[in-house]
Amino acid sequence: MGVPIDIEKYYKQYGPMVLRRCRSILRDQNKAMDAMQDVFVNLMRYKDKLTGQYPSSLLYRMATNICLNILRRDKIGPQATDDEILQEIAGSDDVHGVLEARDVVDRIFTDEKESTKTIAVLYHLDGLTLEEVAGEVGMSVSGVRKRLRNLREKVNNLKEV
Repeated sequence: MGVPIDIEKYYKQYGPMVLRRCRSILRDQNKAMDAMQDVFVNLMRYKDKLTGQYPSSLLYRMATNICLNILRRDKIGPQATDDEILQEIAGSDDVHGVLEARDVVDRIFTDEKESTKTIAVLYHLDGLTLEEVAGEVGMSVSGVRKRLRNLREKVNNLKEV
């Protein structure tokens, strides 16, 4: 089957990495701590179905997916807390423009697969290369490139409307 998963060892060894990842996406210490705990709870829940062959990649991907789910649930942008959103709106002369931009982001990702959202975060926010993104999501470089190209087309089509 593969390398067995030692949850306690993973928590000690990879917990800080998972927390940094959650913190970088959520921008909120409490939410990041909750997300990190969710990662390890899910790891315990599914450890019989997973292999421990590439633990850092597995945990990094799990943390990314959990954080994206939290953001979707909270309906906030990937780098903004509620306070930051309010400050941005309050400091902006174009409140309508700020709200419209958030609406565009929501419309871009509405019908997309979860892996496409992960690809976009890894590539655009984290600055990973196409090869690194492909490795993280288990796809080919051409598959990642195609997903990003389709997202760009969707953005361009929304701009034209």
